Amino acid sequence: MNAGALAQSEIEANFLAACLAELSALKPGNVHRYAAGHGMEVATFERAAAASAPFIANPKLSVGKRILGATEASVAATGVNTNLGIVLLAAPLAKAAAELSIGVGLRRRLATILSELDCDDADDAFAAIRFANPAGLGEVEEGDVRLGSSRLTLIEAMYLAKDRDRIANAYVTAYADIFDVALPAFHAALAETNDRSLAITTLHMTLLTEFPDSHILRKYGPDIAADVQKAARSLASSWSPIPRPNSLKTLMKFDADLKGRRINPGTTADFVVATIFADLISRQSRT
Repeated sequence: MNAGALAQSEIEANFLAACLAELSALKPGNVHRYAAGHGMEVATFERAAAASAPFIANPKLSVGKRILGATEASVAATGVNTNLGIVLLAAPLAKAAAELSIGVGLRRRLATILSELDCDDADDAFAAIRFANPAGLGEVEEGDVRLGSSRLTLIEAMYLAKDRDRIANAYVTAYADIFDVALPAFHAALAETNDRSLAITTLHMTLLTEFPDSHILRKYGPDIAADVQKAARSLASSWSPIPRPNSLKTLMKFDADLKGRRINPGTTADFVVATIFADLISRQSRT
């Protein structure tokens, strides 16, 4: 193992820690320890994380095989699609964490891994997406996951979807949303509090204001996605720089409103987990 690289057990532990940390925080619209939602509870996501973690961290698997194995295991454990987006974002990060070396940080190694994704990775990722069958998956002329292999590389397939999906955009920008927006916001929030869950709430709300949530876009269209962004932005005083005890009620009201309208900012939650995972990897690596 290269100096600076993380062992399989460390990567698996960090992935699980990121998943559990995300569930510990109030994240309006998503499932969390304060409130269930969308027919799911915290325990559902805990089972999904535990089932998918061994595949995410397995150094013998390609990125595509990690995505497929983790997705199949997660759905088998829960009976529903709970963490496809998390798996898609975490698999390349996990591979990068295992291949860090002195002088080569996480972002640089990740960019190389993403550029080397091939047609087999695409086939496996497409199979995982079909297996999970996420809501609102529309039809496209090229790179439609439901049509099976088109012999695109995974990065080529993500490029075709980058303008309509933030996870696809992350693949083609080497996770710019995470490294340029999410991590700085998370670190700034952590500097304000010793309560990590409060910092995660700020991270969630920051992402909700910065980018239209892809899951909301697919299900409800751009107007509703923009309305959610606007509403989150209007509540900035309740979560920036961090939530205060007397502002949690305001955020819980927003949470109840979104869930009452069956609006789930699921992609935002995926990025929250991936951001925490990237932060833990970076802190633990010995580069």
